[in-house]
Amino acid sequence: MKPPPPPIMEEEVRNAIRKLNRNKATGPDEIPVELFDALNETCLVHFTELLNLICDTGQWPSDLKKSVFRTLQKKPGETECENHRTISLMSHTTKMLLRIVMTRIRSKIRPEIAESQFGFVPYKGTQNAIFTLSMLMERVVEVQDDVYLCFIDYSKNFDKVKHSEFF
Repeated sequence: MKPPPPPIMEEEVRNAIRKLNRNKATGPDEIPVELFDALNETCLVHFTELLNLICDTGQWPSDLKKSVFRTLQKKPGETECENHRTISLMSHTTKMLLRIVMTRIRSKIRPEIAESQFGFVPYKGTQNAIFTLSMLMERVVEVQDDVYLCFIDYSKNFDKVKHSEFF
């Protein structure tokens, strides 16, 4: 049997609070990020205990499981679906817990990620991938060789998801 993960430490919670974006809309619980900034050490200890309780039991309070989906127009007056983007407003507490888990996972999987991996890796975003691809194309032209590329448009796939069916 696998040993349980180590408990969440107060320093992890402090780091998660530090990394939250300020002046953002609240989620369904209506708790702003600035409230977490105001936590004193006693409150931080109790908040860390709450996060550990959620992790240990696997029982999330119902307020923390809710997200509110909002569509925003990319340009004013647009009516086509592809000219809108959807954002999800969720509890800042949920964001902190997910950030702590994600930080722990990243430290474990970083050695497993191939050097050629792009996306969701620091300093290897879309711009880096485009630059690498353009350099590759220049080299292919120089040596007069063939290259085959395949682009998949995943956005069309995600536009079809009916978010209301999940809640």
